Amino acid sequence: MRNDLSIHDRVADQWWSDEVRWVCTLKNLLPGRLKRFNRNINWPDKAILNLGCTGGFMAEAMAARHHARGGGQPITHDAGMGAAQPYAAEGCDAVVCVDVLEHVADLDKVSSKVARALRPGGLLLFDAINRNPLSRFATITVAENMLGLLPRGTRVPRLFIKRHELRKRLTRAGIVAGPTQGLGPRGIDRRGDTVFGPVPHQTVIYLGVARKPEGAE
Repeated sequence: MRNDLSIHDRVADQWWSDEVRWVCTLKNLLPGRLKRFNRNINWPDKAILNLGCTGGFMAEAMAARHHARGGGQPITHDAGMGAAQPYAAEGCDAVVCVDVLEHVADLDKVSSKVARALRPGGLLLFDAINRNPLSRFATITVAENMLGLLPRGTRVPRLFIKRHELRKRLTRAGIVAGPTQGLGPRGIDRRGDTVFGPVPHQTVIYLGVARKPEGAE
């Protein structure tokens, strides 16, 4: 079975323990994502929707700066499919959507939900897996089947998204996408886990920032 999202439920009690290798892989993707996103937004005091947050790695990372200064950044988790959640119109300064879009069956619906949730001038911070033979080989043959960096059955290649396709869907929803950049392996840490960061190609994973124009409804 592919696109098996129940894998997250099965490791819920170990999510923060560093005992599950593929969960460590997800955690190690955070620095590379934040390196790009931090250049576009000052997180404290912003209303952020982390769509598809799973255990909340990104939510915790975004709040970390505020916690370090002694402030309390409230984090609320809503269980369920993101596209079905009744989020308030124009209630968010930014929507963060990482490791999600390549699992979505109806990308137009999700794009419309994001556009509705964003305030004018608000940002969508995202990443996605490109759709091509190399990305399929890297994420499924290597990452899932050979190295076990991700559980088998996690991803569906036909749901991977070419950059121009995502840009088209976002434009249709009223969100303007900016330039994207590659994200990929940069080395190994002391535990033997893969470390990720910016890479010069976007063949496998690309990430970027899009904006809902000022004055948009």
